[in-house]
Amino acid sequence: MKFIWFMLGGVSLLLGSVGVVLPILPTVPFLLLSAFFFAKSSTRVHDWLLNHKIFGEMLRDWHERGAINRKSKYFATISIVSVLGLSLILGLKEVVIYIQVFVLSLVLIFIWTRPDN
Repeated sequence: MKFIWFMLGGVSLLLGSVGVVLPILPTVPFLLLSAFFFAKSSTRVHDWLLNHKIFGEMLRDWHERGAINRKSKYFATISIVSVLGLSLILGLKEVVIYIQVFVLSLVLIFIWTRPDN
């Protein structure tokens, strides 16, 4: 079973890493998943992830206080608005735009109601 948890952690880490450069993929949720999976499979990899120079701080903030730093909140907001803008430029159907506005608004509400670090 540890092998499955480890593989899921690796896939989540990969998706989170890709999300750093692609605004379409969310970074933090995938990193949180990878930390969860690695905690169940490999203490060494879990500790490495929590102490990672790029990802570690945001994971520790979330784990310890449920916090998202302000810089990440701004970046997430810009990414969400960019994705919505791209959808408008591409001329997606109105129903798709409405669904995106609804879901992304909920995401922004969640993000901005979390404490800052």
